[in-house]
Amino acid sequence: MQATFESILPIFLLLLCGNILRRVDVIDPAGWHGIDQLGYWFFYPTLILVTIVNADFTGLQLDAMMLALAITVPLMFVFVLSLWPFLRKAGLAGAAEFSSIFQTSIRWNGFMALAIAQKLFPPAGMAVVALVMAIIILPINLVTVFVVTRFADRTANWPTLIRRMATNPMVIAAAGGLLLRALPFELFAPVNKTLQLIGQAALGLGLVGIGAGLRLDSLVKPRIAILVPVAVKLVVFPALLLTISLLLGVTGEELLFLILCGAVPTAMNGYVLAKQMGGDAELYATVTTLQTLASFATIPVVLLLAAQFVGG
Repeated sequence: MQATFESILPIFLLLLCGNILRRVDVIDPAGWHGIDQLGYWFFYPTLILVTIVNADFTGLQLDAMMLALAITVPLMFVFVLSLWPFLRKAGLAGAAEFSSIFQTSIRWNGFMALAIAQKLFPPAGMAVVALVMAIIILPINLVTVFVVTRFADRTANWPTLIRRMATNPMVIAAAGGLLLRALPFELFAPVNKTLQLIGQAALGLGLVGIGAGLRLDSLVKPRIAILVPVAVKLVVFPALLLTISLLLGVTGEELLFLILCGAVPTAMNGYVLAKQMGGDAELYATVTTLQTLASFATIPVVLLLAAQFVGG
């Protein structure tokens, strides 16, 4: 449990650094905008691509895990979308707000999962996290871009939706990583190293950027639009993934690797997507803060529950 806390703590500290830097006005708004742009178009896509390219899946039983993901993720899409009519009729969320509710309920912080896996598990743990990234980054980004576009820009037509999905840098990076893995030769070593160095900057830069966008006063009296995605992401998602994984016969350490991916809070890159495409970026930042804070307690609990089934 201590290792889990130690893996999450640096994320909080970087968020705090970003928030402090914004409050002391060291960087002007144009500078923060530039950081967001760099992360969205360059650093995050590079990190996604290089992680997928370099992942080692040797010796892993992948079929059941892939099937568990293939079932769980679409079910989560349907479940969260089904909440929209109720939230709208009750006046609890507008269209732009719901786009961020959807994103923060569906996205997952793969880089946080990698950091925890590195501390808690053998190398195979990181390989499974990278595999999950390779499998679900593409569909999650396609669906979230579609949902954000439809809810944040109600005038968008199908050609606009398709163009935005096809030109989304995270989608392109995930597809590019899978394509490079399929080639009969390895990526040229100096190029690979260059991409790794670029990718290493993504996590810290992104956390500082999202920390700058946090509005901590929103956490004092959290509203339903904030609490719903926190509960869905940290409780419903891992519970559903655990149930389906067990039904499909996933056991042993691979079950823990997989459940870790469902237990982490939402990904920070969705904040930049919300900013770029007209979603509620402030709500996204607030939910991310609360999810990350709550994950200090929920991740150890989820892993402890999953551990009861290891070897079953």
